[in-house]
Amino acid sequence: MDTHKIPQQDEALGGYIKRLRLELKMSQNELSRSAGIHLHSLGKIERGITTRLSYKTRHLLARALSIPTEYLEAVCKKEKISPQIACIKFCPRCWIPGTPTEPIWDDIRSKHCFLCGFELMSHCLKCGRSVISFQHSYCPYCGFYYKNTVDKISQTSKTLKKKSYKQ
Repeated sequence: MDTHKIPQQDEALGGYIKRLRLELKMSQNELSRSAGIHLHSLGKIERGITTRLSYKTRHLLARALSIPTEYLEAVCKKEKISPQIACIKFCPRCWIPGTPTEPIWDDIRSKHCFLCGFELMSHCLKCGRSVISFQHSYCPYCGFYYKNTVDKISQTSKTLKKKSYKQ
């Protein structure tokens, strides 16, 4: 698994965000616009003045940097990243390539899509490697197009059954 986006041990929040921003070849201005946060706020975060992030800011930065929000939470709390959260989850039915995933899919407790009920995917169905980025709409290891999983999903996944209530 490619681990360059996972926070390094004892890495500060500001250093982590700056490292990811530079890897993406983005300026502070570009990242602040992409995330929808104020440029001065981003500057304070990168300089280490701000060490805690609000829920909204965490989600906006995570989406702009293409990382799970749990990475930012772990850096703020100075915790080690759990292997369970070292990948991105998506619904192969509802996700549209080229767009960010739904924020609720990033929640560690989310197992099924809240829109259609399909099981969320966190790995390539062809080679089994974890999905760590949507920089591409296909697996960078085997070339399998993630949207193809819809054809194979009936063989490997389950849809939640909706209960009908009698009135």
